[in-house]
Amino acid sequence: MTAIRTSTSATENRLREEIAEIGRSFRHLGMAPGTSGNISAKLEDGWLMTPTNASLGALDPAEISKLDWNGNLLAGKPPTKESFLHRAFYEQRPDTGGIIHLHATHSAAVSCLNGLDEHSCLPPITPYFVMRVGRLPLVPYYRPGDAALGDAVRDYAADHAAVLLANHGPVVAGKTLEAARNAIEELEETAKLYLLLRQHDMRTLNEKEIDELRDAFGAQW
Repeated sequence: MTAIRTSTSATENRLREEIAEIGRSFRHLGMAPGTSGNISAKLEDGWLMTPTNASLGALDPAEISKLDWNGNLLAGKPPTKESFLHRAFYEQRPDTGGIIHLHATHSAAVSCLNGLDEHSCLPPITPYFVMRVGRLPLVPYYRPGDAALGDAVRDYAADHAAVLLANHGPVVAGKTLEAARNAIEELEETAKLYLLLRQHDMRTLNEKEIDELRDAFGAQW
């Protein structure tokens, strides 16, 4: 694909810088090894997407891909081959402003476990997980880059802001890019807690406590 150069707005420039800053943060936290993971943000005239084979810790804002809603490259480098994961969420959740997919260690480890609850791979361990992430359904395994994975994610995206790809990692959507960032960091921390606690007598939130979170904060569980 050849990029068509377009003029950039102040909002687009700000989001390009924000994507690069978030990528550096994930690399610093050890949540984005190698060239794994991708980040996107919605614009009025399309969306921004991290490029293919790019390290999230070394993104050049000017090289971040800009796509129209038909997937045509308008500016920047060619996008990640997993851009269809993001497109599925944008199409099913019109209020989404940003999406993040990572191969972070603990959530990726959970995705490789047998016997997960396919309706929510992680139980309601903390109120923050319930409020920021909600139920985390398991999407069956597909090879990386398989467009059928986008169709599978689309089946979940209307009802869930986050999914866990089997033997792969999480995809999280937020009303803003910052909200998606906070949610995926909360998800990773919850996955870590789950792995630490799963051999112990774990207490999870009960229905009454979850109902209180729904009433007070609009939690989607």
